[in-house]
Amino acid sequence: MKHITLLYPEGHCNLGTVACIVGTVEILTRANIYWMEQGNKQKYQLNVAATGPKKEYIDNLIAVRTNAFITDIKKTDLIIIPSAMPAEELSESKLMYDWIIEQYKSGAEIASMCSGAFILASTGLMDGRGCSTHWSYADAFKKNYPKVNLHSDKLITDEKGVYTNGGAYSFLNLVIYLVEKYYDRQTAIFCAKIFQIELDRNSQSPFVIFAGQKKHDDQLVQRAQEYIEKNLSEKISVETLSSKFAIGRRNFDRRFIKATGNTPLEYSQRVKIECAKKALENTRKTINEVMYAVGYSDVKAFREVFRKITGLSPLEYRNKYNKEAFSA
Repeated sequence: MKHITLLYPEGHCNLGTVACIVGTVEILTRANIYWMEQGNKQKYQLNVAATGPKKEYIDNLIAVRTNAFITDIKKTDLIIIPSAMPAEELSESKLMYDWIIEQYKSGAEIASMCSGAFILASTGLMDGRGCSTHWSYADAFKKNYPKVNLHSDKLITDEKGVYTNGGAYSFLNLVIYLVEKYYDRQTAIFCAKIFQIELDRNSQSPFVIFAGQKKHDDQLVQRAQEYIEKNLSEKISVETLSSKFAIGRRNFDRRFIKATGNTPLEYSQRVKIECAKKALENTRKTINEVMYAVGYSDVKAFREVFRKITGLSPLEYRNKYNKEAFSA
């Protein structure tokens, strides 16, 4: 029988941590029951393991009772890190990081959920590897862990025995993914049906809310961002922008990318598509009306950029999020 360790990282937790733990335990327990009902022997033992000595109440509401302590677990086959943020000042943090590293070097696989990617990245094991986390944490993650290849559009990454997933309750999709990996497809389908979780989702792009990337100190770039946002209906070239702000094209590109992580063109596209998304969600405008309002005149180009950013066509997006959707 193999062993799964689900961490309870005291001092790092929030209600999302508890949700991840409860949901994971319930689904993996049901997978085990179904597996044995098919005439198989129990495949995995699951422990919820504490990383610190204290009992922590989350939001003065709930605490998790663990059944193990990480230093008592000498060998595990899979470590699951729930949604939780690192807190470097805690003495338990180094103990947890060292234990994760030791287990991985001994052959354990690791899965992180949502912001649990921050804890995983803090171990250094993700340097040079692909990773996902909640889209709203993307900027902070890139800043804190520049050596990690963040793919914030992906719902799940799977690379050399390390699994990560996007945000919030999409951890349920990761658990189903792990059930298929550790049991089989049929068990995954059964659990997906029992818990009503959509199978084979692979993107969190439709859920992203682009709020701009202004947590930087480059005032010239900030002025350029504001200009782009105030002139959505215009086709603004990079040459126009660099000329307007009296800076060379290459230098402008370099500063913009350094400040925001996007080229000026990419930023303009994301701002325009975010505006288009809101119009498709909340108005009865046709696809063409929305397209023209955000500065596109070519339907094919608009559709391609929209799908690239959201993972859906404009029509699919409107039908998904607008109850009053009607055919364009």
